[in-house]
Amino acid sequence: MTDTIRFEVDSDGVALLTIDLPNANMNVFNAQLIDDLDTCVDRVLSDDAIKGAVITSGKPAFLAGADLNMLGGQASGAEISLEEQFAGTFRLNSILRKMETGGKPAKVLMKEGTKPFAAAVNGLALGGGLELVLACHHRVVADNPKIQLGLPEVQVGLLPGGGGTQRLPRLIGIQAAAGAITTGKPFNPVTAQGLGIVQAVVPLEDVVKTATDWVKNTSSAIAPWDKKGFKFPGGAGAMNPAAVQTFVGANAMAQKQTQHNYPAIQAILSCLYEGGIVNFDTAIKIESKYFLKLLKDPVAGNMIRSLFINKQAVEKGSLRPDGFERKTVKRLGMLGAGLMGAGVAYVSAKAGMDVVLLDRDVASAEKGKDYSRKLVEKGISRGKVTQEKGDALLERIHTTDSYDDLKDCDLIIEAVFEADDIKKDVTEKTEAVIGKDIVFASNTSTLPITGLAKNFTRPHQFIGIHFFSPVDKMPLVEIIMGEKTDDETLALALDYVAQIKKTPIVVNDSRGFYTSRCFGTYVQEGYAMVQEGVKPALIENAGKMSGMPVGPLAVGDEVALDLSYKVGLATRKALGDKYVPSPADSFVEKMVVELERFGRKNSKGNYVYPEDGSKKYLWSGLGDHFPVADDQPTLDEVESRLMVRQAVEAARCFEEGVLIDASSGDIGAIFGWGFAPFTGGPFSFIDTMGVAEFVREADRLAQAYGPRFTPPQMLRDMAEKGETFYAKGDTRGRLAKAA
Repeated sequence: MTDTIRFEVDSDGVALLTIDLPNANMNVFNAQLIDDLDTCVDRVLSDDAIKGAVITSGKPAFLAGADLNMLGGQASGAEISLEEQFAGTFRLNSILRKMETGGKPAKVLMKEGTKPFAAAVNGLALGGGLELVLACHHRVVADNPKIQLGLPEVQVGLLPGGGGTQRLPRLIGIQAAAGAITTGKPFNPVTAQGLGIVQAVVPLEDVVKTATDWVKNTSSAIAPWDKKGFKFPGGAGAMNPAAVQTFVGANAMAQKQTQHNYPAIQAILSCLYEGGIVNFDTAIKIESKYFLKLLKDPVAGNMIRSLFINKQAVEKGSLRPDGFERKTVKRLGMLGAGLMGAGVAYVSAKAGMDVVLLDRDVASAEKGKDYSRKLVEKGISRGKVTQEKGDALLERIHTTDSYDDLKDCDLIIEAVFEADDIKKDVTEKTEAVIGKDIVFASNTSTLPITGLAKNFTRPHQFIGIHFFSPVDKMPLVEIIMGEKTDDETLALALDYVAQIKKTPIVVNDSRGFYTSRCFGTYVQEGYAMVQEGVKPALIENAGKMSGMPVGPLAVGDEVALDLSYKVGLATRKALGDKYVPSPADSFVEKMVVELERFGRKNSKGNYVYPEDGSKKYLWSGLGDHFPVADDQPTLDEVESRLMVRQAVEAARCFEEGVLIDASSGDIGAIFGWGFAPFTGGPFSFIDTMGVAEFVREADRLAQAYGPRFTPPQMLRDMAEKGETFYAKGDTRGRLAKAA
């Protein structure tokens, strides 16, 4: 018995190793489990009374991979030698290899085999969890189609470091393995059995018995790749025509998708290629070498911190104020059945809430409910939801045009047109019928919450809950605190966001808040460059190559140029003399007012959208109305303008106290508007570049293109003091003064 593994031996001499980390919901490979696995493997191999072993889990899931908190600490850089770092990285590989071979030399292993190990997989096995399974000689999985078997390490900038890049291609071939490992997409049990990854799929209650029976009836075992004459399925090696063709195609396709921004992709392909040329023991050392290289690269550290550690922290309630009982929203009042309101109604009903969906007339409200009907129909057709559950979801959405129907709601969310007078009207009508302690939230994306709260007699119970479109797909929710919003209201908002399983950030009030304000700079910089005569194709390609999902001109079309124009007019009116004109203003005005090009909504914007549904393309008329300059900037220059402009605005939000901490800024940027995920977010981006170097680059761009690039004084002070947004070992990052 160890701290993390229960060790039992039955009367037939079969050991049952049950992984069950104490005080944890999920088994993960942490330092203790790795030590305990080593101890248990040694015990099985050294005890003559033990015939072999079955490895299973004491939790609903089998094992969910490595503890990324542990890896995040390693990624920050340990004060030990490179040799010691490699030894630490290789340790799990070494233990799994010992389990697989019994610690025997190759010739002895081929002759004798070793004690059999079988995996009894009762739930999901991801990352190191699947690698443990693959290192077993026999693999039995429960027949639950929801069980995931995969190697998702690439999604946090790493590669499988426990033999996954070597065992999987030896089981299913290099081509299939490359597709699985470079995307991180999991297999279900039946697919895994069909590919030969697992040998048996049986009912859950039979998993351990089936694995135990196999061990009992197996005198010795040996992995296929340890047998003499083993060959990769489909071929491998530097001179194999099929393998060479695979790598040529895989490399090109992978880099097309990643724009060379994710070193893990290249490292995975290198492991597959090099590992196919050498013997297995050398191959896993190659894998560990690349794993350590990635672990020391800032990309992995930044991705682990932002995409896993900090994201998980806010989802578990790290931003929730203490002292308030957790509440459950049972009945939601949704004002406005447009695209956003309809989306919020759907995700809320899906979470089990009754939703009162209100619009100016029942027909409009029903049109909003159609959004949910279509999603339910789609889910049923794909087998993701049953007819019964789909019908129940739709029954929870009640359409109306009467404010009286809101009286029993626990929370109100408003998502009507972005106009002060309309919002004032619906707010006052709603307050007249709801309870005196009911929170009112606005989904506005631009209008300051403090101003909107003046329409409500209880401003301390008024808050912003800003969703992103499409609501059912976008994971982020930006919660905005007005000047008088209290902590109890914030707690309820966070409880609601947790109910609908979204990722929250909390920011303070300002025009555009954080996400809309910073996202707009990406689009505006693209417009400014078109105005200057930079080739539109260069701008779009630079945007994608910098790591953004799409180019700024394409995003501008999706948002709608006419909406940008209207928001600009409203901002100018609200700020008066304080309004700072943007080089993009004249571009937007000309496109909307003179050329009537609004974007995708009217099938003409920066792009042309053919009526036959074929692929969109850049409008050639851009060059006629905004002549292309003879001298074009370099790709690096355009990328720098796009990335630095966003990061400067994020830093301004931090300095002004709109953001409460650096981690919220990074999470909000990646999940809100798609800031290049490989950077870890704008604050991680600044840290990686170096604050002093970032200030120098921003100053250079400000001198060349205007004061919008001027870095805030806070960054100059940080550069002078040698400070960063994230200190070593600190995941939340620097706190803003307002926090």
